[in-house]
Amino acid sequence: MDKVMTAAVLTRHGGPDALELRRDHPVPAPGPGEVLVRVTAAALNNTDVWTREGAYGRPGDPDARSGWRGPIDFPRVQGGDIAGVIEATGPDVPAERTGQRVLVDSALYRDEGEHAPPVGLLGSEADGGFADYVLVRAERAHEVGGSPLTDAQLACLPVAYGTAMGMLERGGIGAGETVLVTGASGGVGAALVQLLAARGARPIAMTTAAKETDVRALGATGVVTRDAGDLAEQIRAQAPDGLDAVADIAGGAAVNDLLPLLRDDGRWVIAGAVAGPTIHFDLRRLYLHNIGLIGSSMHTRPHFAKLVAAARTGAVRPPVAATFPLAEVHAAQRQFLQRRHVGKIVLFPG
Repeated sequence: MDKVMTAAVLTRHGGPDALELRRDHPVPAPGPGEVLVRVTAAALNNTDVWTREGAYGRPGDPDARSGWRGPIDFPRVQGGDIAGVIEATGPDVPAERTGQRVLVDSALYRDEGEHAPPVGLLGSEADGGFADYVLVRAERAHEVGGSPLTDAQLACLPVAYGTAMGMLERGGIGAGETVLVTGASGGVGAALVQLLAARGARPIAMTTAAKETDVRALGATGVVTRDAGDLAEQIRAQAPDGLDAVADIAGGAAVNDLLPLLRDDGRWVIAGAVAGPTIHFDLRRLYLHNIGLIGSSMHTRPHFAKLVAAARTGAVRPPVAATFPLAEVHAAQRQFLQRRHVGKIVLFPG
């Protein structure tokens, strides 16, 4: 009899009932170049919800139901954030890798080039980690046995912190720069604040008054709150000489409203559109001031390597807002969608 496992399986685009908890899902077997990872922790992300809802749209049809890179093959095990232990290896993978504690790079890259962009994601274009086991390419299972981080903290890193690292690297954002972070209390926003502080930049966090204390604890040197009056005035007070960059995961009208706050040669790096995917802004503010508008989707292999190095040393310690057993994935997503937490919500299989 084939081995089976518990898995949260997406059966179609739709509401929460489109995600089914199955206890008879087959355990995959590793083939050449692959390892089977026993999942010890898997974190939730916006992309899990948006993939379920089919909320990414398509070129020319922003309201079309679609995964982030196009159609999804159902059924699909969700979950892109994965920490675990290698349970078994494929025929050409060193057997001594069995038992390694690993952090999984969830990106599926376009090609073997060092800077190849991601064209897929575990949990979307391939089965992910909301399960007892997940099958991954051996080179994407990074050994982190000596890391001081817990499994839950490790599982916070791949999607949110990988996305944040990609934004900072693509934007060339470094030490001494003043950077506005939108949505600073969410997974990517919190990651941006921590990574910016770790590299000696000055993050100014945009959040709500209720989350100000938590965001400052992440390393924000300034905070502006959406419920405390004019945002532009608050930012000018925090950065009277202007912003060097904006790390934006919100989009929406703020792009037009806040673009004039960037200094000449500033960079607006965007990796999300939770505040609105279609916008209007004055192009003259862009080209007259040599502003760089940079789209950033996840990370590259070198970006993830920097994240693995940070995980091994504990240079960043992701905040874990709550944990749930995998069997309570629907309750976890309900809490996630309330947006009252700071940091990540993590599932424990088994």
